[in-house]
Amino acid sequence: MTAPRILEGRILSAGGWVRGTLAFDRRVRAVRDTAAPGAADDAAPLILPGFVDLHVHGGYGVDIMEGGDAARRVARAHARHGTTALLGTTMTAPESDIERALHGLASAIGERAPGAARVLGVHLEGPYISMERLGAQPPLAVEATLAQVRRLHAIAPIKVLTLAPEVGRHTALIPPLEAMGIRVQLGHSAGDYEHGVAALRAGASGFTHLFNGMSGTDHRRPGIAAAALAHAEYAELIPDLQHVHPGVVRAALRAIPRLYCVTDATSATGMPDGEYALGAQRVHKCLGCVRLADGSSLAGSVLTMDQALRNLVSLGLDLRDASDRVSRYPADYLGLADRGRLQPGAWADVVVLDADLRVRRVFVEGEEVAAAAPAATPAPPPIAAGSSR
Repeated sequence: MTAPRILEGRILSAGGWVRGTLAFDRRVRAVRDTAAPGAADDAAPLILPGFVDLHVHGGYGVDIMEGGDAARRVARAHARHGTTALLGTTMTAPESDIERALHGLASAIGERAPGAARVLGVHLEGPYISMERLGAQPPLAVEATLAQVRRLHAIAPIKVLTLAPEVGRHTALIPPLEAMGIRVQLGHSAGDYEHGVAALRAGASGFTHLFNGMSGTDHRRPGIAAAALAHAEYAELIPDLQHVHPGVVRAALRAIPRLYCVTDATSATGMPDGEYALGAQRVHKCLGCVRLADGSSLAGSVLTMDQALRNLVSLGLDLRDASDRVSRYPADYLGLADRGRLQPGAWADVVVLDADLRVRRVFVEGEEVAAAAPAATPAPPPIAAGSSR
């Protein structure tokens, strides 16, 4: 039997900070406190749970909607920034295009590629959204049917599904979708507060990129975002400090106990300024921002989860709280007790940071993967021939 790896440093264990050692193979075997009383540890590396990103469209020039091996390539790109598990996220598109993306995702979900994050499943963001709140989605929204969702779910496991609750019979579909093991999130919605509350009562469990692509918090005509602030246990938010003002991020942190962070990363992530794909549309990256070609709307982000962590700390969160919001809470939202935390029996998904919270080492299920350099880096090489497909 191969001896377990040992990392030494300041470990954010499931029970709090420990100065000691982390022993692991594919799973965590032990967390040991080995510090002498009063020992200084400011120079020791920070050892945190790997990041869990539930909303990823692409990265390093690759878009999930391409199908084929795109999901594996995206998973490799984000692993370099400490993301150890993710959901491949679709766009509103014709059903045939969504099916192509799901077939590619199914292969990546079935077997993790070397050097890649674990692809846990699918976030189906569209086509079940409001034509009034498309954001960067194309005008191809349709009303959901249980039969169609079942067809798509049979191709690749849908873990999260975004819908606009005010459209057609969407709210009535929430209980059977949740019974299928699909977490229903409200988003890209023009619905009002009452629509949001009714959907939560029906079993909806989250909100897609809170505040973006949804009706807001007007104090006389509150919308979906207000329902989230008043009632949500979970919601996802993009903390690039462009999609949501820092003051509003702080308000959401006070209101929603398990607010967690996603990147909404596009193919422009990790790439120079220029034009990139977001599904069938072209988007433009400039000065750290991604917009539709006409500049009318933000179109996803170029955020990575390590930068999300740093942004949360810059807003005043302590590191343990910030870590929970990029690791433990998204894992909890999917019901995964063996990810997003460092405790015996959990998957050995580990990120090692320096004092500036820069990624130095990454382990996915015990495998060390190449960490991104602190500065911008070129796109990762394609997966070698012979890798599992």
